[in-house]
Amino acid sequence: MLLALIVLSVVTVISYLLFVSYYPSFGGDVSKALQTKYSSSRNYKNGAFVNQKEVPEDLGFWETLKIARKFFFTKVPNGVPSGPIGVQRIDSAQVVDYKGETRLVWFGHSAFLLQMKGKHILIDPMFGEVPAPHPILGGKRFNKELPIAVEKLPNIDAVIISHDHYDHLDYESILKLKDKVKYFYTPLAVGVHLKAWGIEEARIVELDWWQHSTHGDLEFICTPAQHFSGRKLGNGQSTLWSSWVIRSDSESIFFSGDSGYGPHFKEIGEKFGPFDLAMMECGQYNESWPDIHMFPEETIQAGKDVGAKAVMPIHWGAFKLALHSWTDPVERANIQAKALQIPVVTPKIGAPIQLQHAVESHSNWWKN
Repeated sequence: MLLALIVLSVVTVISYLLFVSYYPSFGGDVSKALQTKYSSSRNYKNGAFVNQKEVPEDLGFWETLKIARKFFFTKVPNGVPSGPIGVQRIDSAQVVDYKGETRLVWFGHSAFLLQMKGKHILIDPMFGEVPAPHPILGGKRFNKELPIAVEKLPNIDAVIISHDHYDHLDYESILKLKDKVKYFYTPLAVGVHLKAWGIEEARIVELDWWQHSTHGDLEFICTPAQHFSGRKLGNGQSTLWSSWVIRSDSESIFFSGDSGYGPHFKEIGEKFGPFDLAMMECGQYNESWPDIHMFPEETIQAGKDVGAKAVMPIHWGAFKLALHSWTDPVERANIQAKALQIPVVTPKIGAPIQLQHAVESHSNWWKN
């Protein structure tokens, strides 16, 4: 019996190492030379990127196993929709030829198409079916189809990525997009994955927190978040995570990425607010990881902290990655928004959101 367990363990380890080494969706690794380069960042200590406060806590193997067991074996009432959720389809010609005022199209979870000042911008374009390195390792997307097929998207001026987790940075999506994208904007080190997938370094712009880059009439500012990173065992915190400010001479948008609640929101608001719209993480929370994902009440408070004229709850409506019902995030966010008197934006997936009329994009579509 002991020999059999040893053999099984060895086979498991070897299989994992082979899988990680040869399956491309795991992405790249940060070299020693790059580690030396990133060591000049205030957010890089002892070979890893860090938050402003010491989170997330290193849970250890057994605590991690306990949480994983709870996640996979706990039955959650209404954890997923009873059937595929509907989306609003958008005609490819209406996207390619669009010349109007700033608008966004939500693809569910944290993925957006932003059309601003004549530019086509994608934010965290996770268009895949499963947020995992392999389809058999995760639950499927709630909606069977996207508002528009990736292949029918126009040429993209910029892709903005918040961090390297699978529900935000998807290998298959990047492969479909990479030949039609001019530039990719990422936090420090996330570019190693893009380069591993065949994207030239000249098209990758990596930024540290508080650094900015201009793209025509637009400015992209990499701002803090409170989260973590990693795509496989052993490379946690090897790349930076962030939120983003996107602004023109007349409009300003905040995208939270993934983040626990913290003082960085007020700091961002003081430096760059107010914002016409804040797309704020609201979903996949649990008392076991309160420092890296916000509860809905914190989502709305964070929107107030950054000085948002309206808040759109995101990071929900596409995947089951926690133990709450699939509608709990938006329902609780709506209640808190009324209490704090902040307009909330809840468009159906695929419904265009006109930035200056965003508060009109409010419906209870999930109830149907």
